[in-house]
Formats: sequence, C-alpha cells, structure tokens
Amino acid sequence: MTEKAKKIYLASDHAGFEHKEEAREILENLYPEIEVIDCGPTEYNPDDDYPDFISRAALGVSENPENSKGIIFGGSGQGEAMVANRFKNVRATVYYGHDTEILKLSREHNDANILSIGARFVEKYYLEEILNIWLHTEFSQEERHIRRIKKIEKLKNCKKFFGLF
Repeated sequence: MTEKAKKIYLASDHAGFEHKEEAREILENLYPEIEVIDCGPTEYNPDDDYPDFISRAALGVSENPENSKGIIFGGSGQGEAMVANRFKNVRATVYYGHDTEILKLSREHNDANILSIGARFVEKYYLEEILNIWLHTEFSQEERHIRRIKKIEKLKNCKKFFGLF
C-alpha cells in the first residue's frame, strides 16, 4: 500500500455509485489493513448532488493527509475533483481510462491524494488495476515536486496573491 495511508475515503454521485460500490468491495478484499470509509451515497438517487458526498471524503483527507487517500467517482469526475480541490492539503486528479501512466505521474510528481474517476469513461472491470497502480505508486520526494506542491498549498491559504485580488 502506498506510503502510510491508513484510511481510504470513498464518495460518488449517482453516476459513479456502482463504481464506488465495486471499489469498496475491491479495497476491503485486497487491503484488509486499511480502513475504508464510505462517505456516500448509500443508495442510488438520480437527483443527488455530488458536493454533499465528495466534500465529506475531501474533508477526511484534508484533516489527515499523511495517513489517508480518497477515491471519488462521478459521471465525468471533473466536478468531483473541483469540489475536492477546494480543501486544504487535497490534490485531486481526474482519470478517464486508457493510459495508466497518468495514474503513476499523478502520484510521483503531484503527490495526488484523491483520485477522481470518470465513471462514464472507465469500465468497472478495470477498477482493480487502476486502484492497485494508484495506491502502490509512491511520491518521488524530488525537491522540485515538493517545492511545487508547497506553492499550490500557499495558493489555497491566501486571500491575495500577486495583487490579483
């Protein structure tokens, strides 16, 4: 398992609900030592609003970024990542399938701690491979990547940056 993650937060909207359920089963079976926290929804509702569930997962990762990761699902994964990236200490990346190299780069270069999967673009039968790659890829710890991540966090913490606001 990647670094020191002890908890994995899951969340979705209605479009990603089935993927989230499948991911929960995969994670509980493959990683019994990891606490899987399902932030909802608990049932399919075509009228749900993804910020209600994604924000719970993002908050969990935000409050303990050293020991947790998040995996979230939506139709495109874009809105879900946008919500997650509002939280301090969260670096959410979106994955649409195909080349898995982007999963590795999101971890190695950006230390992404939330993976947002576009359920309309990724078949459920690829989830085990996707989760294994992302969860087993370590952050490179290279100085240039650490420096860049610190700059991103500064942006989240400031009200004025470069006199633009």
